[in-house]
Amino acid sequence: MPDLFDIEMFYDGDCPLCMRETRLLGRLDRQNRIRFTNIAAPDFVAADYGRSHDEFMAEMHGRLPDGTWVSGVEVFRRLYSAVGLRPMVRLTRLPIISHLFDLGYAVFARHRLRLTGRCTDQCEVVSHHHR
Repeated sequence: MPDLFDIEMFYDGDCPLCMRETRLLGRLDRQNRIRFTNIAAPDFVAADYGRSHDEFMAEMHGRLPDGTWVSGVEVFRRLYSAVGLRPMVRLTRLPIISHLFDLGYAVFARHRLRLTGRCTDQCEVVSHHHR
């Protein structure tokens, strides 16, 4: 029997905010609709997914059961839909609200290492965003 899920979430297990979100989604995911994949795990190999480590670090990635990739805010929409919060998700698709979410997430993603106290030589995550 195939492993049924709505979305595979690629999260940074070294990021405190990411882990808070992942734990919340894990609690809400009573039907096991989300597959969680930690990109910070020692055995995670980005190339196995056709992506670079930098791409995974630049923004949130998700993969649908058919292999389609989604990124950014769309991943969160699909995650929250998977746990039964579709009415809330619909609101985030309204034109002005959608734009604000996209903009806010882009700023967060670019500066998340600094915002989570994980700066080293380079604090900004370089975006490799392709739409």
